[in-house]
Amino acid sequence: MLELRLVQGSLLKKVLESVKDLVNDANFDCSSTGFSLQAMDSSHVALVSLLLKSEGFEHYRCDRNLSMGMNLGNMSKMLKCAGNDDIITIKADDGGDTVTFMFESPTQDKIADFEMKLMDIDSEHLGIPDAEYHSIVRMPSAEFSRICKDLSSIGDTVVISVTKEGVKFSTAGDIGTANIVLRQNTTVDKPEDAIVIEMNEPVSLSFALRYMNSFTKATPLSDTVTISLSSELPVVVEYKVAEMGYIRYYLAPKIEEEEDTNA
Repeated sequence: MLELRLVQGSLLKKVLESVKDLVNDANFDCSSTGFSLQAMDSSHVALVSLLLKSEGFEHYRCDRNLSMGMNLGNMSKMLKCAGNDDIITIKADDGGDTVTFMFESPTQDKIADFEMKLMDIDSEHLGIPDAEYHSIVRMPSAEFSRICKDLSSIGDTVVISVTKEGVKFSTAGDIGTANIVLRQNTTVDKPEDAIVIEMNEPVSLSFALRYMNSFTKATPLSDTVTISLSSELPVVVEYKVAEMGYIRYYLAPKIEEEEDTNA
């Protein structure tokens, strides 16, 4: 038996909005420690990893490890029926083929329940090794979203470079080029407005802006975003989910074609 009760129902709605465009079908894994999802996008370029820790739920019961295959588009349609202030409860029986979402208004005068069929989804669980990253940038999530949006109107690839000067986002397209440089800035009134750059080694990597713009759908979840970069590894773009977990996106860097011709 699985029963999860989340007082901040809007959190779950925001989580779904931030993954449904990237991943169509995915398994939600429930264990005694939390509610998680790990899935690749359909083109196998990006990976999304979500964790909501059990202690973040008002009530969390998971008798045994359970994997629930869901179509995220359908789940999102159901969650759209919940008000932003509603309390959301997720229920499923062990071995059952449906999941129930229950929405309660804060005043308890309206209760709605929606039942959805589960799917059988084959998915290999990828072990994501903990790595030491050459450079880590923490910045306001709205600023990162704005940069990705602005650059995608000019080019389709962003080059993220971290040096001791700061972090530079650049692109080039048919109409011209653009460079946006952010310097470290920790002397701000609000900690979430700070730009913090930890550089062990300078890095410069290229990424598809289409995916970066998809990742920024998670902006409403968190005021800050952490971008971890290493020359040999996928970038990690991480948004914290309130005090209860995170959503992480992994994206492999683009290999420059010029390098291939020189090889």
